[in-house]
Amino acid sequence: MDTVTPMNVIVDNLTEMIDLFGDVAMGQGLAPLLVLFGGLLIVFSMGVFGALTLGAVGSLFSAN
Repeated sequence: MDTVTPMNVIVDNLTEMIDLFGDVAMGQGLAPLLVLFGGLLIVFSMGVFGALTLGAVGSLFSAN
């Protein structure tokens, strides 16, 4: 019986995802623009919620 380590599965899925997203990003029409705006939306939301989380953690250790 052949066993596969979970790390190999994760790396294989990641490389396949990069290939698929690369094909879409280099496509025709509005596909590259949609990929760009989707990425910007994800980065912006992660930045905002990351800053809010850091502020909440910082307020735990600050004196009022």
